[in-house]
Amino acid sequence: MIGIVTAFLSGAAGWTLMEYVLHRFVFHASSARGPGAKEHRKHHAQLDYFAPWWQKALAALGATAIVLPLMLLLTGPALGVAATSGFVAMYLLYEVLHRRAHTRPPRNRYGHWRRKNHFAHHFADPRLAQGVTTSFWDFVFGTQLHVEQVRVPRRLAMRWLVDEQGELLPAYAADYVLVGSRKRDATTRREDTAAALANQRPPG
Repeated sequence: MIGIVTAFLSGAAGWTLMEYVLHRFVFHASSARGPGAKEHRKHHAQLDYFAPWWQKALAALGATAIVLPLMLLLTGPALGVAATSGFVAMYLLYEVLHRRAHTRPPRNRYGHWRRKNHFAHHFADPRLAQGVTTSFWDFVFGTQLHVEQVRVPRRLAMRWLVDEQGELLPAYAADYVLVGSRKRDATTRREDTAAALANQRPPG
C-alpha cells in the first residue's frame, strides 16, 4: 500500500515538473509556433480565455498514452498505473486551480500566494514564475519572481479583483494595483462589446 501511495505522489510531482517545462519551454519559448503556444498567447491577451474542454481532454488522453507505457515498463503494472494516475490527477487539478485563479477570489493563504505569483507572471515578467501550482521548480531553475505589488492593467483586471465600478477591492490593495486610464479602458470595453454584438448578427 505504501508503494502505491508513493508511486501516486511521485506521478503527481512529475506533473508539476511537466507543468513547468511546458510553460517555460513550449508555451513561452521565443520560437514556439505550435497550437499550445498559440492558445497560451491568446490566454495572455484575453485573461478569461481558456482552451475548450475537449482540447483539455485530448491533452489528458495524450499524456496518459505516453506516461502509462513508460511507467509500466519501469515499475510494473500496479506502480505504473498508480504513478500514471497521480500524474493525470495532478494535471486535472492544475486545470481547476488555474481556472479558479482567474475566475474566483482566493479563500486561503495558498490561494492568495498562487494568484499573486501567477499574475506576476502575467503582468510583470512572463519569462519568470512559470509554475502555477507550485514555485518549487522556479526555485530549482532560478526563475522565481518577487514583486511587492502586481500592476494589473484595468482592462485585464480579474473580476474578483474589482468592484462593480471597476475599482480595486480594498482587500487586495496590499498585493495589487490597477494601472491604465479608466476612460480609455471604458472606451475599449464598449468597442469590444460592439464588435462582439456585430459578430453575433445573422448575415444578410
